[in-house]
Amino acid sequence: MNIVELELLTNDIDKTAAFYSEVIGLLIISRAEFSIMFAAGSTKLIFRQSDIEAPVYHFAFDIPNNKLGEVFAWIERKIAIIEVEPPEKIANFINWNAKSFYFYDNNGNILECITRYNLGIDSEKIFDGSSIISISEIGLVSRNIAQLSVEIYNSFGVSVFPLQSKLDKFIVLGTEEGLFILSEEGRNWYPTKIVAGPFWKKVTFRNKDKMYVFETNN
Repeated sequence: MNIVELELLTNDIDKTAAFYSEVIGLLIISRAEFSIMFAAGSTKLIFRQSDIEAPVYHFAFDIPNNKLGEVFAWIERKIAIIEVEPPEKIANFINWNAKSFYFYDNNGNILECITRYNLGIDSEKIFDGSSIISISEIGLVSRNIAQLSVEIYNSFGVSVFPLQSKLDKFIVLGTEEGLFILSEEGRNWYPTKIVAGPFWKKVTFRNKDKMYVFETNN
């Protein structure tokens, strides 16, 4: 599965434009009065102005395997990194053969930079925003994630991620290239104390050579 476009809400387009262009270094593709589109590797990241109070999301940027330390230092010079297991700031997902770190954007979204060693993607260039491979994860929130996972499979053919067992409050769907992270409403987003809540989003993605658009309030 590959996330082609991810569309989210923000309460402040101007601050969002500044954060993603200056801190993350993403290229602005287009800008309108109430929306902005960035290039996040192969994924288009879109924010739309909203009056919904403080919409908060979790999503992840894929980075090259040999750049984790470089990206960590690059981001940490600009913004605080969230501790995962104090004082550690890098999470080691042994079952996934992946490592990552987390930080907040200007909206309070929980962002993640993750490298997945099974994909075997390296880069020889000095890291900047154009080195991001894609957006590889988006969090979905529901009071019944088991039901939501079945609905997503029936509608789009996206099955359970084989490297992550299904849990009562946490289910992962997709492939290493793209994942839906299903969290029960009220559960904290790892590694924070931010409570997962359902907010509108629109995801355009490719699965098994077919394109789908998934618009949801989850």
